[in-house]
Amino acid sequence: MQQYILVTGGTKGIGRAVIEQFAKEGFHIITCSRNEKDLKKLKLEIEERYTFSKVFYQEADLSDMGSLKNFINYVKGLKVKLEVIVNNSGLFIPGKVHEEEDSALPMMINTNLYSAYYITKAFVPDMKKRRSGHIFNMCSTASITPYTNGGSYCISKYALLGMSKVLREEMKEHGVRVTAILPGATLTASWEGVDLPPERFMRPDDVAMAIFGAYSMSPNSVVEEILIRPQLGDIQG
Repeated sequence: MQQYILVTGGTKGIGRAVIEQFAKEGFHIITCSRNEKDLKKLKLEIEERYTFSKVFYQEADLSDMGSLKNFINYVKGLKVKLEVIVNNSGLFIPGKVHEEEDSALPMMINTNLYSAYYITKAFVPDMKKRRSGHIFNMCSTASITPYTNGGSYCISKYALLGMSKVLREEMKEHGVRVTAILPGATLTASWEGVDLPPERFMRPDDVAMAIFGAYSMSPNSVVEEILIRPQLGDIQG
């Protein structure tokens, strides 16, 4: 049976690396991003490189509730069974809680938390019914280690880790696995312009390999959290 993975924010960074990893294993891909040009390029490259994998996509801004609902309806319209969901879409706006713009918290809660919450609510009932499926939530070391200039980003990522822990408890008896991913500084667009050598960062494909490794375990086991840091330790933004 053909397997499907849904990865939000799939055109860059960790999301793109996860798509590459699962496409390599023959999964069909469902994804979204805010840039349709990037999505078309992704589809072309993945389907050319991995001939058994098909890419289905829709342009979507998951910080906007209307766009989020449209994407959910698009995925439901495909009428496929999702084996894996990776709630990867994220937004980082640096700032201090007492100094940042009032819009910072709503923007990051909408993107980093609500998108994962509503996508999970939309598709976990079918996983529960089938007693099969794996949900990965892209948290962060900022989910457990607050830092200056992390502001509302830390708040949103703490909340996402909390959601992951609650969902894990809810899904135990239903055969659905839930894993929180807590990566440290990874070489993605978020760090563009930072004057540090590439080897100071983790690679997105290392995170993707960890996710696939957790997925590949037998149904008897679940990796509840994956905490990954650069070899030299955290980098604070």
